[in-house]
Amino acid sequence: MLPFSIHLQDGVPVSDQIVQAVRKAIISGQLADNDEFPSVRDLSQELRISPTTAHKVVSLLKDEGYLASRPGIGMVVTARELPTREKRLEQLEPLCRELLQEASELQLKLNDVVEAVRKSASENKLP
Repeated sequence: MLPFSIHLQDGVPVSDQIVQAVRKAIISGQLADNDEFPSVRDLSQELRISPTTAHKVVSLLKDEGYLASRPGIGMVVTARELPTREKRLEQLEPLCRELLQEASELQLKLNDVVEAVRKSASENKLP
């Protein structure tokens, strides 16, 4: 069982989707500092992706500082502090693109989208 959730979609590279899901899990606290992370083999098997793709995911996350290799343990999460506001905003970019595409198809304007987001934020008590 993977320690993060993901719903793979067509049209977006699988590796990008997995990296995005892991970042979100770390930022939201679903994955914490020193939590064990699945091996390349486990990722590959659980997600039914190639080992090459799984290795790419782990490498990217290591390069970004989200994962580290610990002797005798394997990969662990290294999330000591909350990422910058810019990094957290990057997490919203794919959802924003999808929202704006949907709004365009519905022939809505940016003001309409902003109004809908404000209404939803109010209903969900977003500060």
